[in-house]
Amino acid sequence: MKKDEELSPELREVAREKGTEAAFTGKYWNEHSSGMYKCAICGTELFSSDTKFDSGTGWPSFTEPANLEHVELKEDSTYGMSRTEVVCKTCGAHLGHVFDDGPEDKGGKRYCINSVCLELEKKEK
Repeated sequence: MKKDEELSPELREVAREKGTEAAFTGKYWNEHSSGMYKCAICGTELFSSDTKFDSGTGWPSFTEPANLEHVELKEDSTYGMSRTEVVCKTCGAHLGHVFDDGPEDKGGKRYCINSVCLELEKKEK
């Protein structure tokens, strides 16, 4: 697990201060490789590429976590909005938010996650 002083300014801003990277700027919003997306701080497995889809929002979007035990959902009423925050259960990193506008045939959820909070471990071919 990385210590807070080892985090890049961008990762610290998003994961620890609950910021958001700008749309269409993160390294994974348009990534199509197969593999497992892990927490950039602690390495916990968070999302499988099998559940990733193009939401058109500019952030990596997933229909569900790889393991529900690895994420925590919290009420977020900042900025006058009612949202559900997604947090890494292992290290407490803010990852993004989950919305109810995902693909209906996959449960209707869209986990909108900041690229900077993720590291993709690509599948061997």
